[in-house]
Formats: sequence, C-alpha cells, structure tokens
Amino acid sequence: MTPGGAMTGADPLAGLRAYHLPDAPSWWPPAPGWWVLALLLLVAAVSSAWWIARRRRCHAAARQAERELGQLHANLKEHGDARAFVRGLSKLLRRFALVAFARREVASLTGDDWLKFLDRHGGGGRFLAGPGRQLLEAPYRPSVDVSTEDLLVLVQEWIRHNQEVCR
Repeated sequence: MTPGGAMTGADPLAGLRAYHLPDAPSWWPPAPGWWVLALLLLVAAVSSAWWIARRRRCHAAARQAERELGQLHANLKEHGDARAFVRGLSKLLRRFALVAFARREVASLTGDDWLKFLDRHGGGGRFLAGPGRQLLEAPYRPSVDVSTEDLLVLVQEWIRHNQEVCR
C-alpha cells in the first residue's frame, strides 16, 4: 500500500511479524482451587497426626496398665497380700481412667459414683454389684476375703474395653 491507499504489486503480508507462541503459563502463583486443596490437605494431615498420636498414647496407657496388672498379680502370688492387691487395682483403674477419659469426668468420683462410672464404661454392673465392689470395701477391712481372680479378670476386661475410648 502506498501512503495514499493504493495497492502496489508488493506482498501485502511482508510487513507482518512471524507467528509466535504465547509464553507458557507460570506455575506460581497457583490458582485459588489449588490453595483450597493445599489447605484441606494440611488440615487432613494435622488431624491425622493428632489422631494417631492420641491413639498411640491410649494404647500405650493400656499396655502399661496391663503390665502393672501383671505385676500386681505376681506380687499377690508371691506375698499373698489381698489388701495391697485390691488397693493397687483401685489406683491402677483410677490412673488409667484419667488418661482415657476427661479429667473433669473422672477426678472427683468416689465411692458408689466411682463404681457406677466403671460400670457405665464397660463394667456391666460387676463393679457396683459384683466383685468390683471390693475396690471400695477391701482396703479398709482387717481381713480380706476377696475373689482376686474375678477381680483381676474384671479389671483386665475393663482396661481392654476402654483402650479405644481416649477422649
């Protein structure tokens, strides 16, 4: 084209630039959807880590309680002191309950309320109206006539029943 607008015999496309591709999209910053996904993954990872740590703590407490239960039973067989055995079971149950349940739910319980709590959480009535009743009575009696094997089994079952509870 001439400045006046007339066509000449020259190639009209000769003045155009060569074809070029656009720049590749940048990977940073990511689109908003990726930020949301990253946040969800972070929340999931933190929640999973918290849950796993809590579960391990509960299982560790149950394993430790069962080891101590075995030691109490061995001491009973060796020394024959049923009162010490029952006192030890009572302390063991209390300590395990403080780990497995909320402190405010367990710490203030005494007497029949404590036995009712144990029954509500896996005792099946055997603490308040069964061998578990000895946890309240035996430590204060001059002579103890307790079915230690029944009590041992009851405490062991209660610990196993509540190892998954941890709150």
